[in-house]
Amino acid sequence: MKALSQKIGDKTAVIGIIGMGYVGLPLALAFTGAGFKVLGLDIQEKRTDLVNRGSSFITGISDKELGKPVKAGRLRATTDQSKIKDVDVVLICVPTPLTKTRDPDLSYVISEAKQILKYMRPGQLVVLESTTYPGTTSQIVLPILLESGYKLDSDFYLAYSPEKVDPGNKKYGIRNTPKLVGGITKKSTGMAKLLYSQVADKVVPVASPEVAEMTKIFENVFRSVNIALVNELAQLCEKFHVSVWDVIDAASTKPFGYMPFYPGPGIGGHCIPLDPYYLANKARELDFHTRFIQLAAEINEDMPYYVATRIMEELNRRGKSMKGARLLVLGAAYKKDVNDARESQSVKLMQILAAHSADVEYNDPLLPVIKFEGGEKRSVNVDARSIASFDCVIIATAHSAYDFSSLAKHAGLLFDTRGVTRQIKGNNIIRLGE
Repeated sequence: MKALSQKIGDKTAVIGIIGMGYVGLPLALAFTGAGFKVLGLDIQEKRTDLVNRGSSFITGISDKELGKPVKAGRLRATTDQSKIKDVDVVLICVPTPLTKTRDPDLSYVISEAKQILKYMRPGQLVVLESTTYPGTTSQIVLPILLESGYKLDSDFYLAYSPEKVDPGNKKYGIRNTPKLVGGITKKSTGMAKLLYSQVADKVVPVASPEVAEMTKIFENVFRSVNIALVNELAQLCEKFHVSVWDVIDAASTKPFGYMPFYPGPGIGGHCIPLDPYYLANKARELDFHTRFIQLAAEINEDMPYYVATRIMEELNRRGKSMKGARLLVLGAAYKKDVNDARESQSVKLMQILAAHSADVEYNDPLLPVIKFEGGEKRSVNVDARSIASFDCVIIATAHSAYDFSSLAKHAGLLFDTRGVTRQIKGNNIIRLGE
């Protein structure tokens, strides 16, 4: 413990990060920026090659920012898992998706734990960062590592620290976002705290890995439930002919007991749409049913279908059938100003509209190609003339690059799911929740 502590303290420890994606790559830059050498491991050779060339594939990280530690020799990436033996710290930042039956898929976590088992050596700290249900670190990862014959706290240390990356957020990053750590033991917690204090201003130790695991899911379920509430209220506001956007603004004037959430065409990204199912699945093993949480997830999942129905109604009012209608969806990313289409409800909306025999195109300045089950689609170029040629233009993701005033001027029908056209007048504009 003393040797590893000293390495971390004097920044001679080599940090190994498994998974060079939206979590792992920013974390790698944080540690290289703090003076450490980082080895990135990823099963995708294309991704490791990009890292080694200093070519960024993530919004918010420039080639210059990535290239600096690469050129300085502080960051390199490889697909060779045997290099785990050469690092002092192993951070697991791999996906935790759902199966087709909406069950947790921990295959990536289990696979990497087995790789660590194969190549681990005494004196290493292992930290799981992937979002998962309570008990994963202690009940799945720990037993695998113990197969090595090494002893916890004398040969290796194990902790859980939930990732807190918010893609596209320019205010909060790794440095100024409090970092939770929960070790299997107090010694493991202490080692993890020492590590993350090198890159985060505030590190918060918690009682156990289960507390840290539950906290991450708790945060995302909190958001899921509140977004579901405002999505349902948006539909109700339409019945009352009241703008949900005006209501949210008015409610936000209250300085206590309220925080604003906003409606939209559904929830995307890796965490919020998936975490309720991770929690619900584990809860069923304990004979507990998370009815409220699952209902919220269902409401959010229904939103792209609701939006599609509203678009069809507006087309019908103008004497146009959905079948054969030319539709343009603006934004394929799951959130504003990112190039990430994971669980994107914009993509889901496109598929629903196409299933109703509409001719659907999309534009996204950050995602020139999107892939989905059944094929792929390419972003089309848009200008005033092409905008006018569509029967309906749908604002699904409100990227900053879009000129909404120009869109409103040239679109025959503009359906705004994000409330970004509220200051623009026009009989051709329809907004969700009004």
